[in-house]
Amino acid sequence: MDSPLVGRGGHMPGDGAAGIARRDLLAVAALALATGAPSLARAAGPQGQLAWGIHTTLAPTWFDPAETPGIITPFMVMYAIHDAVVKPMPGNPMAPSLAESFTASEDALTYDFVLRKGVTFHNGDPVTAEDVKFSFERYRGSSAKLIKDGVAAIETPDPEHIRFRLKEPWPDFLTYYATASGAGWIVPKKYVEKVGEAGFKKAPIGAGPYKFVSFTPGIELVMEANEQYWRKIPSVKRIVFKVIPEATTRLAALKGGEVDIVYAINGELAKDLQTTPGLTLKPVYPPGPFWLYLADQWDPKSPWHDERVRRAANLAIDRKTINEALTLGYSKLTNSIIPDSFDFAWKAPEPVYDRAKAKQLLAEAGHPNGFDAGDYYCDASWSNLAEAVVDNLHGAGIRVRLRPLERAAFFEAYGNKKLKNVIQGASGAFGNAATRLAEFVVKGGTYAYGNYPDLDELFQKQAAELDHNKRAAMLAKIQQIVHEKAIYAPIWQLAFLNAFGPRVGESGFNLIPAFAYTGPYEDITLKGA
Repeated sequence: MDSPLVGRGGHMPGDGAAGIARRDLLAVAALALATGAPSLARAAGPQGQLAWGIHTTLAPTWFDPAETPGIITPFMVMYAIHDAVVKPMPGNPMAPSLAESFTASEDALTYDFVLRKGVTFHNGDPVTAEDVKFSFERYRGSSAKLIKDGVAAIETPDPEHIRFRLKEPWPDFLTYYATASGAGWIVPKKYVEKVGEAGFKKAPIGAGPYKFVSFTPGIELVMEANEQYWRKIPSVKRIVFKVIPEATTRLAALKGGEVDIVYAINGELAKDLQTTPGLTLKPVYPPGPFWLYLADQWDPKSPWHDERVRRAANLAIDRKTINEALTLGYSKLTNSIIPDSFDFAWKAPEPVYDRAKAKQLLAEAGHPNGFDAGDYYCDASWSNLAEAVVDNLHGAGIRVRLRPLERAAFFEAYGNKKLKNVIQGASGAFGNAATRLAEFVVKGGTYAYGNYPDLDELFQKQAAELDHNKRAAMLAKIQQIVHEKAIYAPIWQLAFLNAFGPRVGESGFNLIPAFAYTGPYEDITLKGA
C-alpha cells in the first residue's frame, strides 16, 4: 500500500520547515516513469470483451470529473474514460500521468507540471495546459472551495507547461490535487464548451484508456479501447459495466458467464463463491471506514445532543458479529472515521460492544425505555450492513426506521445537508487524515452538518503548519477529540469482497494500492490473451 517515497495519503518526505522538497518530487516522478513506461503495442491489438457486475446504479454525474464527491465510486468510471495530471497508480500513489514530471519550489509556493508530448483526447484534440487550467477552474466537486482558495494564480507559459502559484505554503496541495479530489482530472476545454455541461455527461470525452460508447441508465455502460493511450494499448477491446444492484443476481450472473468481474459479494454468497470451481474471491482494502453520523447532535432538543446517547449508540454495535456475518471476518474493526493507513492517522482505542452499558447510558440521559431516533439513511448498496446495525440499535432501545437510497441520490442528499437523525456514511476516497477531516468534521465540510469551534481552530492551525511533527500532533489531537465527543459511531474499515470468473487473466484488483475497484483498466487481461 505504501510507497517507499510517498505515504498512502500522498504526504511527501521533506515536509518539514522547508516544505515539500523539489528532490522528493523528482524522485517520485522518476519512479513513476520507470514503472509506468509505455509498453510495445500488441501485434493483434485489443481483443475480446469483459463485463463487470456493478453493485450500484451508475450516475451520469460520475462521468464528469468536475463533480467528483468525496467518495471513491466515480473513480471506477474515471480511471477508464479520463486521465489525470497526477494520480495513484501501481507502485506509486502519486504518479505523473498526463504530466511527465512535476516539481515544487523550495518555498512550497509554486508547483510546475510538464505535460507529456503527443497525448490526445479521444476526439484527437491534444491535451494542453489550457485544458488543465480549464478543468481546475470548472471543478466544483469535493473540497473545491478549499483547493481554489489556496491558489493565487494558474499560469500556462506554453501548451505543455502549467504552474500553480499558492497564496501561502500549503503541505496538502498535492494531496488534494493528485489524490483526494477530481481537480486534477482533465477534460477537453473545446469539446465541453461546444456541447455544454449536459452534453458532456451524455457523451463524455476524456484522455483515458477507454472511450465512451453508450450508456443505458439503470442497465449498462459500454466502452471501447483507446489504441492511442499513452501508457499502453489496452488488452481488452470492449468493457461493459452492467448494473446489477442485487447481490444474488450478481453472483448468478458471474456463475452463468454473463459477467466476468463482480463487486460486493458478502455473507453466505461469499462462502458459496469460495466453493465454486472457476471463481475467485478477491478482498480489497480501500481506505473505507463506515460509520453512523448522528446528524442532529447540534440541536439542543434532540436526544443526540447528549454525548451519553451518542456513546450509547457506539456501544450498541456488535461489530465483530457483523464482520463475521457479512465480510467473513476480513474487515477491520475500528473506532475512527480515519483509515489506519492514512498519513497522520491517530490510533483510536479498540471499539467495545456493551449493550448493558449502552442501556445504562440511555437511562442516565433520561431515556430508561429507549427512544424513537427517527430515520436511518443509508446507501442502498449497503442496506445489509444497515439492517444488522439497526437490529443492534433496537436491542439497546434506540429505535430507527431504515431508509435506503440509491448511491448517487444518497450522497447528493448527504452532501447537501438534506438528511436527519442517523446517517450511515462511508468514504473510500484517497487522501490523508486532514483531507478526510476537512470533508466530514470541520466547518464548511461537504458532509459536516455542524461543527465544534475548538476543532475548527485546531484544524486551521495544522493546515498552515509545515513542521511534520507539530502537524501530526495537532491532527492526532483533533481525531482524539472527535472520538471523545462521540461525533461519530464508527462501524468498520471495510474489506471489499469482490470476485472474478475463469475468463479473466489479470483482474486489476489490488494493482493500485488501496483502490476499491479494478484498475488500471489498460492492465486488465483476458486469460490467454
